[in-house]
Amino acid sequence: MPIAKNHLVAVFGTSLIRKMFNEGTRLKAEHGEENVFDFSLGNPIVPPPPEFSEAIIRIMKEDIPGKHAYMTNSGYRETREFVARFLTEEQGVPLHMDNIVMTCGAGAALTLLFQAILNVGDNVVVSIPNFVVYKTYVENFGGELKTVPCQENFLLDLEAMEKAINRKTAAVLINSPNNPCGVIYPQEQIDALAELLERKSREYDRAIYLVSDEPYRQIVFDDYVVPPIFPSYKHSIIVSSYSKSLSIPGERIGWTAIHPEADEGDLIVKVMTTATTGLGFTNAPALMQRAIVEVNGKTVDPEIYRKKRDLLAGPLKEMGYDFILPHGTFYIFIKAPGGDDMKFVDILQNELILAVPGTGFNMPGYFRLSCCVEDDVIIRSLPGFKKAIEKTIEKN
Repeated sequence: MPIAKNHLVAVFGTSLIRKMFNEGTRLKAEHGEENVFDFSLGNPIVPPPPEFSEAIIRIMKEDIPGKHAYMTNSGYRETREFVARFLTEEQGVPLHMDNIVMTCGAGAALTLLFQAILNVGDNVVVSIPNFVVYKTYVENFGGELKTVPCQENFLLDLEAMEKAINRKTAAVLINSPNNPCGVIYPQEQIDALAELLERKSREYDRAIYLVSDEPYRQIVFDDYVVPPIFPSYKHSIIVSSYSKSLSIPGERIGWTAIHPEADEGDLIVKVMTTATTGLGFTNAPALMQRAIVEVNGKTVDPEIYRKKRDLLAGPLKEMGYDFILPHGTFYIFIKAPGGDDMKFVDILQNELILAVPGTGFNMPGYFRLSCCVEDDVIIRSLPGFKKAIEKTIEKN
């Protein structure tokens, strides 16, 4: 039986990241681990805050009835109450636990959400650069992901977005801070986007949801702030996870929060809660749900990633690499010298440096570096970066 075409597209895009990671494994075996500089994967290197490990140990020692049993598909009551209280303070809009669905990470949250809001033929609009698996999340339920260009500084191009929105648009999806470029959409853009969606919702007589994917919200630098979306637009939905903020991506714990005034918000929660079993998630991990309540909002220190960013960005800028310093995440998105991201990533690989082509994020001509590496790896990689850009300049 032939494989579905939409999944082949997802495999290609995702494989550009995993391919480089796998190449790293091969090169490390061939040249020695210390001689290969792997900037390909956004796998957090900072350990979880001590409160997380302490919470796990404490929970495991406690005699809790049904500690590892099934619970309501939407999650433990106390966990949803905790997330609702946290978001009420963060967003400035009162939330109730019934507005929250606990999920197996942000990816599962988006999958459940799109099952709830998409009819066959509907579309979701997203600005580039974007996480490639968004396309699969949408197409799994008969939808279409419509990508639109961004401004030169990676901010939203609202005119392009308006042209893309039509009567089949179910949602606009944003990711701020953005993977791969690290841009944070400012309050004035969120407000302008909200006004656009209000107008288009009236024009097409349907609520167009604003979905904000926010797993990097706590990884921000230089006094930048990620603005809340709930005060700006009532038909808004936030998905997030603790993968980056607690450095626990393998534990798969996240949530969805639906604005209390969102159109059919109660029904979205019910569909998502029911769909967890049908999609194989059933419920978010019990131990992790208990742990995040115990951790009580603690996060990793983003200053660690800010220092790594600067340790890499400063020398690269001096060498002539062209990029906008990221405001958040742990990535740097760089214009490929010579313009061809695939070719330049190959040149870097010849210097035993692994990067991800921008093609994997629907933005050819760039490449992404992940700062999830030890400082020593950054320092020792710099001569290779210098050789790569010099080789490209010589050829051109």
